[in-house]
Amino acid sequence: MENPLSDVLRHKGSRVSHVAPECTVQEAVRQMNSERVGALLVMCDDIIVGIFTERDLLRRVVAEDRSPAATRVGDVMTSEVVVVKPNRTVGEAMQVVTEKRVRHLPVVEDGRLLGIISSGDLTRWTVAEKEGLIHSLMDYIQGTYPA
Repeated sequence: MENPLSDVLRHKGSRVSHVAPECTVQEAVRQMNSERVGALLVMCDDIIVGIFTERDLLRRVVAEDRSPAATRVGDVMTSEVVVVKPNRTVGEAMQVVTEKRVRHLPVVEDGRLLGIISSGDLTRWTVAEKEGLIHSLMDYIQGTYPA
């Protein structure tokens, strides 16, 4: 839980799925399905202007009876994006996810997007870390730890 997010990004990769604000919701949803992601960053050039999530789709498109083919992502995205720096720890990022009620955290340093971390990424990292600790302790208890 004390590992920096830069370690998580190094392991998972830095590829980020994104769309332009002019993209239709229908196009964005197709991309989300194709790439099997729950959110797309909304970007103009290299600048994050928002995030479009499954929650945005449900609350601002489906619940309001908007046409996905006629609605632009920029009209229904979340414009206040919570970002984190790569030196934040996994534990700190989990706290941000919990407090801010978000599932996706773009990792940004000096205005440059480095990647995106999801709550699932944080959970996987934490579980793997705990499993490693358990195996090390079992080896120690059984006397089979490496010298």
